[in-house]
Amino acid sequence: MSKATENLLQAQKTAMKNRPKVGGFPHFAEVLRQAGVTHNFWSLPSCQSLFLTKEGPVMMQGEPLVNGVVDVPIFDKEALIQALRVDQNGNSTFPEFLAATWKAGVVSYEVDFVKRIVTYLGCEGDSYHEEYPAVQVDL
Repeated sequence: MSKATENLLQAQKTAMKNRPKVGGFPHFAEVLRQAGVTHNFWSLPSCQSLFLTKEGPVMMQGEPLVNGVVDVPIFDKEALIQALRVDQNGNSTFPEFLAATWKAGVVSYEVDFVKRIVTYLGCEGDSYHEEYPAVQVDL
């Protein structure tokens, strides 16, 4: 296992251990940022996740949301915002969040851990971004 992979997995473990139920993403993101993760690129519905870290890039393959040939949902900004608020209020699991964003027409999203911005993208150039707050995390 590379140092980049080992570092990322340890940071994720630490972040999940201490993550609050409500508003957990900023905490999770800050732990990864402090561990040297600069960007994360998610591809939906395949659930492939590319992390760019100071130690090197790491790819993670999650459980795909769909199988076979499927229609891509139309980008629905309001449904996406609703999925975000549900998650931010601690009322969804991460797999539920991914499924809801896919149903809202998101085909990929990028997290910029340095600028604290998440950008959600549809397949026809639609996009929505949100900044997330800086938080204090003591490791």
